[in-house]
Amino acid sequence: MNFELFIAARYLRAKRRQAVIGVITAISIIGVAAGVASLIIALAINNGFRQDLQQRLLGSTPHVSVMKIENSGIRDWRSLLEKLSKEQHVIAAAPAIYEQVLASRGSRAKGVVLKGVIPEEEAKVSGLLNTISFGSADALKLPAEQASKPMEGSESPTAAPSLAPIVLGKDLAHELGATIGSVILVTSPQGELTPFGIVPKYVRFKVVGIFNSGFYDYDTAWAFTRLSDAQRLFGLGDVVSVLEFKLDDLYKAGEVATNLEAAAGRGYQTTSWMDQNKALFRALRLERVVTFITIGLIVAVAALNILISLIMMVMEKTKDIAVLMSMGARKKQVRRIFITQGVLIGVIGTVLGVILGYVFSWAGAHYKLISLSAEVYSIDYVPFAPRFIDGLIVAFVAIAISFLSTIYPSWSASRVLPAEALRYE
Repeated sequence: MNFELFIAARYLRAKRRQAVIGVITAISIIGVAAGVASLIIALAINNGFRQDLQQRLLGSTPHVSVMKIENSGIRDWRSLLEKLSKEQHVIAAAPAIYEQVLASRGSRAKGVVLKGVIPEEEAKVSGLLNTISFGSADALKLPAEQASKPMEGSESPTAAPSLAPIVLGKDLAHELGATIGSVILVTSPQGELTPFGIVPKYVRFKVVGIFNSGFYDYDTAWAFTRLSDAQRLFGLGDVVSVLEFKLDDLYKAGEVATNLEAAAGRGYQTTSWMDQNKALFRALRLERVVTFITIGLIVAVAALNILISLIMMVMEKTKDIAVLMSMGARKKQVRRIFITQGVLIGVIGTVLGVILGYVFSWAGAHYKLISLSAEVYSIDYVPFAPRFIDGLIVAFVAIAISFLSTIYPSWSASRVLPAEALRYE
């Protein structure tokens, strides 16, 4: 152990005549530990929310979507889908229809996004149908004449063979009071023309599955049916509203969207998952920066305690410093003693804070310690995702602040004059 580190460690361990200095030193260590732990936990929560939202969104939505600018639907969708599927980075593609409808069962009704899909293709670009917790999506894969056969356990005799299958989100099914085999009425806002004018068009569907994505926005307002059934409901013929694509590199979605739009030709536009959720992820990045700054102030306050502790230490140890300098210690060695002491306080607090921060983050992620309201936050628990690089950055900043707080006290200690300090000894 070198000379400066030996003296600094002895000063930290030694019993002092002024107990307040020891108290301030302990508070400094606790303050640094609290700041570091809080910052690691806050960054873990921010990163957890970002990862969780990104995984849920990308598991539930396509990476890139192509649609008509006039929103009139895509009529030649088969040839266009085949053409665009050959573009670079595209690994899967699927057609779909999105429309707002009113779903009702008895006296209960709710606005719903009805998505008409080809299940085999949809499963390649979106994972929502893979989260079915009750029932099955197999009926969506069958031809209409087979899927319309009565199901076992159907709760109502009105479940006629002509009923088309539908898959509901968990919360949507709960709001409608629907279970597997229930019959719900779906009303299209477009309506149909009759001799008495335009009247709402409605079709009865039979619930064959209930999915639980864990994402409240989908679970409470989305439903799936076959593409052909959706086309009949909306009276569109062989038309789809959007072509969806999955990529081998989701972070190239912007570049691929531009290429797909150019390949599709005039009259088409594209949107990517980045465009659809740009505001959300920008807010998370801003929150991360603000969190780092605000909670980092805790470390700054702890650094002030280190500053005060070292200044009082210099005042208490003035005679010791004079003796050391009389025995040949140089000014820069005296400076290093107090710099080392302040950095030791910062290192001890930082190590304790890192351990506490990562232990709490691991426990929060493993045991889901903090519950949330899914209606407000879209997820039902606080996700923790601590990153190693965050710990390194926080530790570096904490130790750097601790070092800066030692500059004035160490400079003050090096200016002690041995003759003045020992004059009356």
